[in-house]
Amino acid sequence: MLDTINSNVNHRIAALSRKGPTEWSDPVVSWLIFASVNFFAFILLWFYGLAQQAIAGDPTHITLFIVAIYLATSVHCLWRCVAVSRQAAAEQRLAKDITGAVDKRHRIMEVAAGLAAGRGGSDGSHIADHIRNLITTAKAGGETRKLDQSLLLRVLAERLSGSNSFGDFAGDLVMKLGLFGTIVGFIMMLAPIAGLNTEDQGAIKSSLSVMSEGMAVAMYTTLAGLVGSILIRIEYRIVEAATDKVFADAVALTEVHVIPVLEQAGTAQ
Repeated sequence: MLDTINSNVNHRIAALSRKGPTEWSDPVVSWLIFASVNFFAFILLWFYGLAQQAIAGDPTHITLFIVAIYLATSVHCLWRCVAVSRQAAAEQRLAKDITGAVDKRHRIMEVAAGLAAGRGGSDGSHIADHIRNLITTAKAGGETRKLDQSLLLRVLAERLSGSNSFGDFAGDLVMKLGLFGTIVGFIMMLAPIAGLNTEDQGAIKSSLSVMSEGMAVAMYTTLAGLVGSILIRIEYRIVEAATDKVFADAVALTEVHVIPVLEQAGTAQ
């Protein structure tokens, strides 16, 4: 995660130092827009009978299982969007409080002391926890003048990411289920050929029916797996982009306003 946003950190540091906290786009709104488009597309497929045809053409019910996984994963994605949105709101409040006193070092230290005492982080803000860890590190450093937050930033990145990696797992699972359905469909399609009697016209017609049913299973499950995997990855890309923005803003806030104050306080001592 750190490697993917290094190019954005310097820009956000410059923006924060000039104007304060950067503008924030709520991932919940983005998810709702994307979900609304998907729901509208499903209504169209149902209206024209394509969705019913796909469900009826898959007697193995693998397609329905893929749809169920997608719906459950979408709910998890919404939960992650809400969690990241709350972290962003908490970070914005901290940034306004700290940057508002940028010319008053004693005020920044009061904010830092409040965070160290547990005030300002009661809402579960990971950024507040990160600032408390920086304060603890500065106090434990003694005569050390330079604070290195590299390791603490890795901890912050992991906490902000949470269970975002579940999206990769769900996307791969849906894709593999689609491939599994493809294999099952081809087995259903080729199974009647082994005992086929070419002189029995009725058996040939029956075999062709089974083969077409197997081909339908292969095609519908493959299509459901591909579409489901793409949609899941798009949804979780929304969460990951929002998480990257929160992390970049947290780096900018601490590098510009928190760490210099803590280092000056250590020098003054």
